[in-house]
Amino acid sequence: MIDMINSIFKKKRFCLLIILSVSTAQAQWVKQNAGTDASFRSISAASSKVVWAGGTKGTILKTINGGAAWQVIKVAGAETLDFRDIHGVNEKTAFAMSAGEADKGAAKIFKTTDGGANWRVVFQTTEKGAFFDSFDFWNDKEGILIGDPVDDKPYILRTLDGEKWDRVSPEKLPAIKPKEASFAASGTCVNTRNKKLAWINTQSRVFYTTDKGETWQVAETPFKQGETSGIFGLHFYTDKDGIATGGDYKDDKKATDNVAITHDGGKTWTLLTQAKPDGLKESAWMLPDNSLIVVGTSGTGVSADNGKTWKAIDTESFHAVSCYKNSCWAIGGKGNLAKWTGR
Repeated sequence: MIDMINSIFKKKRFCLLIILSVSTAQAQWVKQNAGTDASFRSISAASSKVVWAGGTKGTILKTINGGAAWQVIKVAGAETLDFRDIHGVNEKTAFAMSAGEADKGAAKIFKTTDGGANWRVVFQTTEKGAFFDSFDFWNDKEGILIGDPVDDKPYILRTLDGEKWDRVSPEKLPAIKPKEASFAASGTCVNTRNKKLAWINTQSRVFYTTDKGETWQVAETPFKQGETSGIFGLHFYTDKDGIATGGDYKDDKKATDNVAITHDGGKTWTLLTQAKPDGLKESAWMLPDNSLIVVGTSGTGVSADNGKTWKAIDTESFHAVSCYKNSCWAIGGKGNLAKWTGR
């Protein structure tokens, strides 16, 4: 009798896996009308209805109806800025981060609390060498940002109230290697979880904290540090399990190591089978059916077996992906915007 029950449960689990695999295999990106030709490297799904995206020429995109319509927002005073990262809290509140040389006025953090009608600069620096790359938030007030190294130490900012940002003391941080930095490419070089966990990547290493930035450790990864190559983004889908995506943006279609995984909170990393299609992968997410999706300028790949094998979905160029439960969006150059939808 017990053997019969076990057999029935095994068959049910097998059938469920087949259903999930078929569901993923039949899904695809469906283009949406962004209403702008600005280029975008950041997107943030605050809910299944509310999504924000940040792009060039001071451009913000926003939808409050799941992508049925998108609003193009031009931030006053930011016409020359490039919003390389964005964090949507809800329909009314969002943070946007501009990437560029600080001494030329391009390193700023903006905030809106009225749905994007008005934006305030809550932080800016003109410190020579500062260049913002990515940020993420634990909640609606507490967040953390990584910029290019200054004085041989990581440049990390933190806010605990959503208004005041302070640099994490360099004395608390491991030293930076020569020419080590992060890529301001997909808005995913920083990943936060729960109340105190955060991970930050450079080209070949991952810095991590378990106490909201008070103390830091650093781990080597199999990715090799290069001027145009290495890790481009992180996504942790549990407190222990995460994926790093990467490649080389100057040779973005070349078959190369482009995904690695950790199961111990970022302490150790192992290369996965190269994600398909070959080439640069900049951003990743774990879908509700436990499939991994990765996007980049080389196209989108999906794995239903935790990265052991990959299916190439298309060769559409995207820089970033963001999901809220079973609703996902991807965005890229020249207003290239899409929603993940079953056929």
